[in-house]
Amino acid sequence: MGPLLSLALILLLAPGAASPASVGNPEDYAADEAERTAADNIVFDDYRGKGCVDDSGFVYKLGERFFPGHSNCPCECTEDGPVCDQPECPKLHPKCTKVEHNGCCPECKEVKNFCEYRGKTYKILEEFKPSPCEWCRCEPNNEVHCVVSDCAVPECVNPVYEPEQCCPICKNGPNCFAGTTIIPAGIEVKVDDCTICRCHNGDWWKPAQCLRRECLNGQSLS
Repeated sequence: MGPLLSLALILLLAPGAASPASVGNPEDYAADEAERTAADNIVFDDYRGKGCVDDSGFVYKLGERFFPGHSNCPCECTEDGPVCDQPECPKLHPKCTKVEHNGCCPECKEVKNFCEYRGKTYKILEEFKPSPCEWCRCEPNNEVHCVVSDCAVPECVNPVYEPEQCCPICKNGPNCFAGTTIIPAGIEVKVDDCTICRCHNGDWWKPAQCLRRECLNGQSLS
């Protein structure tokens, strides 16, 4: 192997030896610099006083109405920019459960069709009794109206309340007090050897009328 050929192989195998492909081309650097300069010099169109641009980049002429992306209400393009309608929208139903904002004004699409009362729900016009003394109905306006039973005054001094009954009842019939003793109404009752009592007719809350006879050692003399 000749000396020249050996030297050529040493240069090719030596670390860091540059290949022809890795040598930069001066023309490539010039082209990149030209592109950067052109990008820096781009001038965007200025539509101020001439038109309006929406969020999507569409251009509108002065006096033209359009819907910009940030508003559902129509806008008019003016020299000062978009001027959008702001109508007085109707109030939403207080029981509205579904509202859509697709238009200029929010629109109620679903109204609650039930009533809530003491943690329970009832259909419109449904009647129910939350307690023995209450009668209620779910009204179309989603409000619950109730009527409480008006109980008659019991004709006894010891009324009782039965399960599932609203008003108290006199299980042993009308009666009244004769002292501390309860006696039935409508008859004379001998409460002791010397005293006979009778309830007032219809006036059970009054103490019984009692007639005391003369007694000797607890025995009636009559």
